[in-house]
Amino acid sequence: MSHRWNYQPPSHQQLEASQSLANELGINPILGKLLVQRGIDTALEAKKFFRPQLQDLHNPFLMKDMDVAVERLNLAMGRKERIMIYGDYDVDGTTAVALVYKFLQQFYSNIDYYIPDRYNEGYGVSIKGIDYAKETGISLIIVLDCGIKATAEITYAKEKGIDFIICDHHVPDEILPPAVAILNAKREDNTYPYLHLSGCGVGFKFMQAFAMNNGIEFHQLTPLLDLVAVSIASDIVPIMGENRILAFHGLKQLNANPSVGLKAIIDICGLGEKEITMSDIVFKIGPRINASGRIQNGKEAVDLLIEKDFSIAFEKSNQINQYNETRKDLDKSMTEEANNIVDHLDGLADLRSIVLYNEDWHKGVIGIVASRLTEIYYRPAVVLTRTDDMATGSARSVSGFDVYKAIEHCRDLLENFGGHTYAAGLSLKIENVEKFTKKFEAFVSDHILPEQRSAVINIDAEIDFKDISPRFFSELKKFNPYGPENHRPIFCTHNVYDYGTSKVVGRDQEHIKLELVDNKSNNVMNGIAFGQSSHVRYIKTKRSFDICYSIEENTHKRGEMQLMIEDIKPTEE
Repeated sequence: MSHRWNYQPPSHQQLEASQSLANELGINPILGKLLVQRGIDTALEAKKFFRPQLQDLHNPFLMKDMDVAVERLNLAMGRKERIMIYGDYDVDGTTAVALVYKFLQQFYSNIDYYIPDRYNEGYGVSIKGIDYAKETGISLIIVLDCGIKATAEITYAKEKGIDFIICDHHVPDEILPPAVAILNAKREDNTYPYLHLSGCGVGFKFMQAFAMNNGIEFHQLTPLLDLVAVSIASDIVPIMGENRILAFHGLKQLNANPSVGLKAIIDICGLGEKEITMSDIVFKIGPRINASGRIQNGKEAVDLLIEKDFSIAFEKSNQINQYNETRKDLDKSMTEEANNIVDHLDGLADLRSIVLYNEDWHKGVIGIVASRLTEIYYRPAVVLTRTDDMATGSARSVSGFDVYKAIEHCRDLLENFGGHTYAAGLSLKIENVEKFTKKFEAFVSDHILPEQRSAVINIDAEIDFKDISPRFFSELKKFNPYGPENHRPIFCTHNVYDYGTSKVVGRDQEHIKLELVDNKSNNVMNGIAFGQSSHVRYIKTKRSFDICYSIEENTHKRGEMQLMIEDIKPTEE
């Protein structure tokens, strides 16, 4: 794929602010510029960014209905009511259920947990789940990472004498369900200062409020932060503000003393000997937890995450690792089928979106296939399959385009939908698929911007190799953890040359291992360019070229820097 490089030189005002901040903090002005880009322009804000403190978490009682939720939970415990913790089958939902269940179980035993089956019940609160709750004597359900649109189901539960506390972060409809309490910062009448908690993060705030109300010390909550970090990374929520504090300390917990279940997954992933990052969660830990709900049942993921015996946890990790291998095979074959369909679509060049329906596709993998299509074709994508007599599916988006709004625009054709800016789920009658495809395409065509229709690499700063010192790298590492709104900085260096030792590597000779120099210093920089072996012939001509890259620690040589090269272009371009 050909990338467009986007670099916006700093304004005079930004340069002054960057220099002033860098001087005050005693850091490189390039790093001062990165802080200003993130909206950080005072030394105090920078210190809070570099050293996130748990004491800076917001008071959970600032959240609308938090007092009501805590009061209802206390009442349930006082009356010895049976409580169910209910959650979605993805990483965010299963970590949220594990967190709330593990914390409450220390103080209360009449408690159960439930994850709906993706295939028999579908997404969110199900009638089957409510009926099971009624049969087993449940009178209070705490629902996590879903429920904000379950108006009919929660009304049904209320008729059966079951109360609901909703802990969700998805966009609500105008009419809210008849729950006792709804904890969701995206409510129109929201009173909470931070909007972007994960579902598990909302569950954590609920437990923080419960602890404060019952005189439980905060340090009893800190062992649960590893689960919050896993949810934040996997659900791709912004990593600024309160999420940055939770992710920072969650990663510390994950590296220093992870829960038994997460330790087993870490060992299965081969991460036991390295410092775990948000990327490791996104690409290794999260997919394995997710695979349980995709291939079998998400309850198995919760079983693992709350397990106290390591040998049992390791067995369970092996099982979900097998699910992940199955998921990879399905993902590969379905993506190939999807690509084949797209290649034969009429007028592909003029389409601004992709909507595919195949009744034989595996429901558990369609979200991944939608993600693959957005990466390959750089358009919002919806992938649908058949579930009973309905078409159900997932939508994914490109950077900057709100796919949730595009789906909401088609709500007259939908039976159900929900989600975020970049990912959403939907269901509709099969006979409406064609109408939906046309209406969705029309909305995308009218609203997508030209710059959102091609793969762009946003460059944070243009630098020379002489700027990349060990001290610069040490200070750069303080920008971790990375994620949305705090992406890993991308740098550009012009006029670099092969040192003479660059070579093609990899099983299929698809990568380039580079040793590079520029003409402004004696630094020889090591780099790796994955999947870019097509550039090697040009590199070997000894002509200059430009690179954009991130700077990371070399996993094979601890302490050494390595350029992770995103793209290569001949200088004359």
